[in-house]
Amino acid sequence: MKNKFPALLLVLHLLLLADLAGTALLLNRDSRKEQYCLLPAFALIAACIIIFLIYSRNSMRHISRMNSHLESSAAEYMNSLPAPVAVIDSKKQFVWYNQIFSEKIGLGQDVYGLDIEGIIRINTSQLSDEGHAECSINGCIYNVMSEKFVKGEMEFRVLYFHDITEFATLKKRSDEEHPNVVVITIDNYDDIMQNAKESEKAQASVETEKLIENMMSSTNGFIKKVSSNTFYAVIENRHLEQMIDEKFKILDSARNITISGQYPLTFSIGVGQGAGSLAESERIAKQCLDMALGRGGDQAVVKTDNGYRFFGGVSKGVEKRSRAKTRIIANALQDIIMSSEHVFIMGHRFGDLDSVGASCGMAGAVRLLGRTAYIAVDRSRNLASHLIANVEQRTDNELFITPSEAENVISDKDLLIIVDTHNKDFLESRALYERAKSVVVIDHHRKTVNFIDNAVIFHHEPYASSASEMVTEIIEYFRFDTNERFPSIYADALLSGIMLDTKNFVMRTGVRTFEAAAYLKKLGADTVAVKLLFSNSIDSYKRRTQIVASAKIHDRCAIAAADFKSDDIRLISPQAADELLSITDVDASFVLYKTGNTVNISARSLGAMNVQVIMEKLGGGGHQTMAATQIENSTIQEAVKMLIQAIDEFHSDNHR
Repeated sequence: MKNKFPALLLVLHLLLLADLAGTALLLNRDSRKEQYCLLPAFALIAACIIIFLIYSRNSMRHISRMNSHLESSAAEYMNSLPAPVAVIDSKKQFVWYNQIFSEKIGLGQDVYGLDIEGIIRINTSQLSDEGHAECSINGCIYNVMSEKFVKGEMEFRVLYFHDITEFATLKKRSDEEHPNVVVITIDNYDDIMQNAKESEKAQASVETEKLIENMMSSTNGFIKKVSSNTFYAVIENRHLEQMIDEKFKILDSARNITISGQYPLTFSIGVGQGAGSLAESERIAKQCLDMALGRGGDQAVVKTDNGYRFFGGVSKGVEKRSRAKTRIIANALQDIIMSSEHVFIMGHRFGDLDSVGASCGMAGAVRLLGRTAYIAVDRSRNLASHLIANVEQRTDNELFITPSEAENVISDKDLLIIVDTHNKDFLESRALYERAKSVVVIDHHRKTVNFIDNAVIFHHEPYASSASEMVTEIIEYFRFDTNERFPSIYADALLSGIMLDTKNFVMRTGVRTFEAAAYLKKLGADTVAVKLLFSNSIDSYKRRTQIVASAKIHDRCAIAAADFKSDDIRLISPQAADELLSITDVDASFVLYKTGNTVNISARSLGAMNVQVIMEKLGGGGHQTMAATQIENSTIQEAVKMLIQAIDEFHSDNHR
C-alpha cells in the first residue's frame, strides 16, 4: 500500500518546530511587539489542524494497522491478482483492496472505511455463515468467497470476487430452454361423445385441436395427439413459466367448447417441470395428471419442491356412467378379502354418517363373504354415535373396536380397508395404517397432496356423491355364495351416508347415486329409520340457530363464528353451514368454531364456488361443495381475517 503523505508530514513538522521557536523568541522581546505573536500562533494552530486531519485520514484508512498485520509479500501478491480482492474488518468496513477492485467494483471511488453494505448489495449473513454469496455489481455477477483470519485481537475477512457472469448467463439460457413434457387430456371424452352426432364430434375435435395449437403457437415447442382425447406437448421452460403466470388460461377457453350446446369440454393438464430428463419429465407429468383427474378434472397441476400447485378446478366433476371400473375393483377386492385372515375397516377422524355408514356396509359384506370384520372407531371423537348404537343393538357379534385394540391385534395376514378419506393426516388411526401390510382405499374426496401411496387398491372417484355410494356399488358386484340376506341395518347405514353427503339427494347427485339408493331400498333400507339418525335435541337446534343468526355476508359468502362451547359443536356447525346456503345471494358458507387451541372451519357451497380450493389455502381440503380445515394456535378473529383473505384471493384468481 502506497503512503502518499510522509513528505508533507515532514514539512509540516519542520514548520511546526520553526513556528514554536519563533514564538518563543518573540515572547522574549518587548511588549510593543506582542501583536506580532498572533501570526505564529495562527500558523501553529493551522499546522496542528492539518496534521490532525492527516493522521485522522490515515487512521480511517487503517494503513498503519494493516501494514502491521499484512506481510508486504502477501499484500503485493493480492494486489497483483487478476480478480478483485478486498479486506473488511469486524465492523464490515473496507480496510484494504487491490487495484482491480477499485476499477471494477468501486469504479474508482475511494471506499476506505465505508461499510460494505453501502457499496455492495450482498447477503453478509450468508457470507459469514456459508463462506460465499452471489451478488450483482455494475452489470456483472460475482460469486464472493469469504475467508476469515484473526491477528491478535483484530478480526478481518478477505473477500475474493469471482466473475461468473458468463456462466450465469449460460445457466439462465439453459434453464429457459430446458424442455418439459406436458400431458393434456379431455375429461370424460368418451362419455360426452357417446350420444353426440358425428358432425358435433368433428366440430368439437376441430375446435379443441385449434385451441391447443393456438396455445402452442406462442412457443417453439411441439404437440402430438396420441389418442382421441390425449395430447403430448414438449415446451421450453420460459414459455411454460408464461403459461403458469397466466394460470393456464386455456382451461377457461376450453369450457366455451360445448357438445350439443350443453356439455362443455374441460381439460386436465399434467406438467412435468423440473425434471433432469424427458423420461423423468413424462413420469412427473403423468403423476400430475393423475392428481388433476383425482381432484375432479378441469385443472392444471404443477409439481414443486414443496408439493403441488393447482390451477383451475372451478367446474363440477362429470359423472361417469360406466361401471366397468367398479366391477373390476369389486372382483379384485373380493379376492384380497378372501385371502386375508381378518379385515379391519377405518374411516377418518371425527367420523360422520358417511364414514361410519360406509364402514358398516363394507363390514356387513365382508362377513357375508365368511371373513371376520372389525371397524376401528374412536367413540369419544365421533359424530355418528346414534348409528353406532343402532348397529350394535341390531347385531349380535362385536363389530366396533377402539383403534388401540386394532393396532394390537392386526397382523401381516390381515387387510385394512380405509373409507371416506385418502389423506394420511385425517385417518382415525395413523398407527393402524402404518402397521397394516395390505391397504385398500375407497374415497370420493378430491385428491390431496398427502395421499396414501402404498395401497394395493386405490378406488378413487371424486365425482361420486359419497363413500357410501361407492361401497354400495362394490357390494352389488360381490359374489356371495351364501343365501343369507344382506342385513337391513347395514343398508340403513349406507343410505344415511348417501343422504348426509347429498343433503337429502340435493347436492352432487347423479344417476348412479339414485341407482345405489334404489339398490339399498331393495336390500331393506328403511327411510324413516334413516331420517331419525339426523334428529337433534331442542337445545342443539337452538345453538344451531344462534350460529346462523350471527352470520355476516362478505362477497357472496356467509361467515358465522360460534363463540360458545358445546359438546355437539362439531355436529351443529356443519348443519349451520348447510342452512346458511338457503340465504339469498349466498354462494358459499363458512362456520368457525374453536376446540382447544384449534379453530375449525366447516365450508359448504352449492357449486358456484369451489370451497375446496379456499380451504386448501388455509391448509385443509375436501370436496368442491364440502370442505374443512383446522388452524392451530389461532383465535376466532384471526381465523376470520385469514378466511376473508383466502376468499379474496380465490375471487382474484378466478376473475382475471
